Amino acid sequence: MARAVVVGAGIGGLTAAVALQQRGWDVTVFERASSLEPVGSGLAVSANALKALDTIGVGDEIRKLSAIQGEGGVRRADGRWLMKTTEESTSARYGDSVVLLRRADLVDALSARLAPGTVRLNATVTEVDPESGRVTVETGSPGADRADGPAGGTETGAAGVEIGLTGGTETGAADVETGAETGTTDVEAELVVAADGIHSPIRAALFPGHPAPRYSGVTSWRVLIPDGGVPGQTSESWGDGKAFGIMPLAGGLAYCYATDTVPAGGGGGDQRAELLRLFGKWHAPIPALLAAASSENVLRNDVHYLATPLPAMHRGKVALLGDSAHPMTPNMGQGACQAIEDAVVLAHIAGKGAGLAGYTAARLERTAKIVARSASICRASQLRNPLAVRLRDTMMALTWRLAPGRMTGAMDEVLGWTPPTT
Repeated sequence: MARAVVVGAGIGGLTAAVALQQRGWDVTVFERASSLEPVGSGLAVSANALKALDTIGVGDEIRKLSAIQGEGGVRRADGRWLMKTTEESTSARYGDSVVLLRRADLVDALSARLAPGTVRLNATVTEVDPESGRVTVETGSPGADRADGPAGGTETGAAGVEIGLTGGTETGAADVETGAETGTTDVEAELVVAADGIHSPIRAALFPGHPAPRYSGVTSWRVLIPDGGVPGQTSESWGDGKAFGIMPLAGGLAYCYATDTVPAGGGGGDQRAELLRLFGKWHAPIPALLAAASSENVLRNDVHYLATPLPAMHRGKVALLGDSAHPMTPNMGQGACQAIEDAVVLAHIAGKGAGLAGYTAARLERTAKIVARSASICRASQLRNPLAVRLRDTMMALTWRLAPGRMTGAMDEVLGWTPPTT
């Protein structure tokens, strides 16, 4: 039985582990954290990712968690709609809409399909040899707490010297093992999957000198709020350099995210109070949602993306996926979706025994385009000059009213993707 090692138990890593196991691989996931805990944020799973999840039998389970109804779209800070769409029209065009859910719910659905003991906790990968597939693992030394990704994104890791994912996510206790004894072990595998986050040490080791992820110019906040928002309605509102999103989740939860154009490295203090200062006078129900939020549940992260695509998404026996390969801004809601796509394509190609060049060929160009488009939208959301903001809003509204098909059609290449078939 062919052996695969996955570095990092985020969404991309877990999806790859499930897909590989279902194709007969012996899979071990090494996770640096001492426990797998909920990360407390929401996630958008679009039509393309739902199709990918169908290949591993998870798609329908996730569709049951959809809470979107009626109209949604982009608004101004005063509440005026700039563009709108409906769940029905999106489903008619792509066969699926988008499911908004807690990140932990998707992680639970994935981990439930893994063989017991697949995920090893307290296991920090310190070295990877791409030619032999040898992985050196230190066990019994838990890493730092998880630094979760930006709104709509996937897993991220704090920068560090170790090769591994910092922190973890929620999963079933039956599916993980905790390394109680401290020691160093070498493991050899036919395939090593690097899913170790935005600041991936494996990426840096495989491609030394390649530009690191760049600060996008915005920082983000994320928070889950019980019983919030307009039931079923999702929206993103744009102002002068700021944005605020509301996503309804199953069970009456609302997932809210916000961005502001500020220098990197900020934070500290009461972040709920900071959100009220920035967005407390925006349209309803934003002030009420922030009033109902708990300060301890507000997460803040600077948003980084890989402006220069990698020359390849593999080297030797190592394949990079998700944020390790192509970190992106959250503006298209495709961070986790592209990690899921990567995972099922990688499992498909690896199962054919044809090497990893086909994986790079299938994924590099597509993901680079999505990274660039998402960064472009991010830049548009950063406009502060009143005249530029007014022109941006006017162009969005006119385009939607006069040529709505042009805007929806622009997403065809992204949402119309279909996974490879055996």
